[in-house]
Formats: sequence, structure tokens, C-alpha cells
Amino acid sequence: MRVAMWTYPWDVQDLTADRVTADLREAGADTVSLATSYHAGRFLQARSPVRKTYFPEDGTIYFRPTPRRWADQPLQPQVSSVVSGGGDALADLVRRRDEAGGLRVSGWTVCLHNSRLGALHPDVVTRNCFDEPSTFNLCPSHPAARSYAATLVEDLSSTYRLDAIELESAGFMGYAHGHHHEKDGVGLLPEDDLLLSLCFCPACLARAARAKVDGARAKATVRRWVEEALERPVPAARWPELASQGPAAFAAAPEVHEYLLWRFEPVTSLVAEIRERAAPTTDILTIDLEDGWLGGSDLGAVTSVCDGAILCAYDMSPERVSAMLHAGRATVGPDKFLGTGFRLVVPEMRGAADVAARTAAAIAAGCDGINYYNYGLVPRARLDWIRQGLDRGLAS
Repeated sequence: MRVAMWTYPWDVQDLTADRVTADLREAGADTVSLATSYHAGRFLQARSPVRKTYFPEDGTIYFRPTPRRWADQPLQPQVSSVVSGGGDALADLVRRRDEAGGLRVSGWTVCLHNSRLGALHPDVVTRNCFDEPSTFNLCPSHPAARSYAATLVEDLSSTYRLDAIELESAGFMGYAHGHHHEKDGVGLLPEDDLLLSLCFCPACLARAARAKVDGARAKATVRRWVEEALERPVPAARWPELASQGPAAFAAAPEVHEYLLWRFEPVTSLVAEIRERAAPTTDILTIDLEDGWLGGSDLGAVTSVCDGAILCAYDMSPERVSAMLHAGRATVGPDKFLGTGFRLVVPEMRGAADVAARTAAAIAAGCDGINYYNYGLVPRARLDWIRQGLDRGLAS
């Protein structure tokens, strides 16, 4: 079973590759999943001897791109100063793998969540039913965004010969994203978030039309629903069974139901293009959620065109972890990689016993790998929770 830990390149620089490798091996990991393309944020660096808070640059990459691959690309990557000023941690980890029997190396790659590129190219981002842009989400229907994501993975896999690349945000993102100082005085419900996240940009409408789907009609209905929701005095669910029914909750509005089902196509075909252009020796895995359909991800369809998926089990009981992974295995089949991801954050995980119970549930459900989040964000003592969880899970 593959055991990985999501890790930031600045942590490798601050703590040294020797220390990171030793810590992960002691925790029971055989893989480091290093961020290769990432977004902005404010990070509390629990163990760094260099800094305790860090604000990474927005929408940058953490590897050295190959110029010829990007010569004709309309969206250009920006190399982080972490690499240009501090060195290529990814290359160092790959070298250690090849020369010194180091950890396997996976590239944790954010694909379409890029506010830097979205601000520079507003024509390439998703747009809601009011034609308003979500600059943090490049649209998976737009040719330039698709080419950017595919070239990113092609370059990474071919240049660095990674064992795997984990695709994060390869689809449509939600309206409630955690943007800087988000304001909502209405009290939006999950259904409202979905409606506001549906993209009706020109690229989506054109792609849907080619599939004989009337996106304009769906857009008009969604716009009316959102306007009605924004006028209510208190939140009231129109589709109370949304979580359990999925797209079928909208069957009474066939134009919207059809559009929701169509959204799977641009995401699935993008992942297929990424897999086709990636080096054949690098596994391509998607990072997904139990309700991935909200972002346009059809787990069965997506994993049929790549090598597997990592289903995040954030804030789930052991019973829910087990149920999700059993359902996931039934969907992806026996031959595709099926992993899961846990966060070592409090109060989600209150101690080693919580990690052990969830890890044991995942192993018992037959998952092929576990990723833990996140090496640099948690105290050193929590790495021991991983070892205890693995020991319990593998012994049961």
C-alpha cells in the first residue's frame, strides 16, 4: 500500500530534504507528494526554523519548466521564487530516489485553480449565470485552460520522471471557495453554492451546444432560481434531498438536469487529454471528493481515462470512510488505484486514536494508498499518529 504525505517545497528547503525524508520514513510513508503548482494562502509553519507564517505567491509553479513546451501557450506559468531563489526541491527529491533509494515522488498539482492567471486572462475563467467571472477558476471547457493543464503535467512527468501526478482542481470549483474576506449576508445553502458555481461562459455554452445541450435555457432557469433565493428573508431549501440525490434532484427541470450531466464531459475529456500527454511511466491520479459531481467529476468516467483517484475523507467518521471507499471501489473497479486522504488537523483528529480508527477503516475497505495532510503544517508529534494508525490498520 502506498503511504504519502502532502508536502510543500518550502518545507523541504526550510527543514532540509534529509530531515523530511527521515521524518516521513519514520512515520511509515514511502512517498512524498510535493506541491508542484499551488495557490496563495496564509500558512502557519509549525516546525520551520526559518518562518512561522508564510504567504506563498499566487498561482505559481514549483519546478523548472521546459521553454520549448511553453513557446506557443497563451497561458504562461510563473516559477515561484522558492525555486528561482532557493533551488529545485522536486529535482533534489527525484535525484535522491534514483541515486540513494529515497522516497517515491508524486507531484501534487493544482490544475485550474489559479487566481494569477485568472486575473491576467478573465476570458478564460468560469462565469456564473449573471456572466460574472470567478477569477480563481480557469474553465475546463476553455481551450487555453485545457492546454495549460495538459502542458503542465506533460512537462512535469517528462522532465522529472515522477512516480505519479495527483491532479487537484481539474474541474469546476464551488462559489464558496474561501476567497479573501468573503461576504455573505444571505446565508447561502449548499444548493445556492452549486447554482452560483455553474459555469455559463462562452466556451461552456459552445461546447454544450455541440453536444446538443441547451445551455442558454439552463442559464435562464438557474438565474431565476438564484434571484429568488437572494430575495427570501431566511434560507429555505428548494431541494432538501440534493446531497443524497445528486443531479437527479433537478429532474423536474430537464434543461438544468441535462446541463448538470453535460458538465461531466469537459472534466472527463480534460483528464483523458492529460493522461494521453503525460509520460506513460507516470501514474495520473485525480484528487476528488465524495460529492465530486458538484465540480463536474464523474468518478467512474474520470478513472476510466486515468490511473485512479484519491478520495479525500475529510472530517468523516470511520464508518463514513469505509462506506465511501467501498462505494468508490465499486465505481472504479478492481484494477484502478483507489486512495484516500486524511487531514491531521484538530479538532478533526483529536489524537492518535482518531487517526488510527480512520486509517484502519481505509485499509479494511481495501484502499490502495493513503495521503496525509500536511507535513509542514502540523507539529512533529502528529507524525507519530500516522505510524500508530498504520500499525493498527495493517495488523487488523
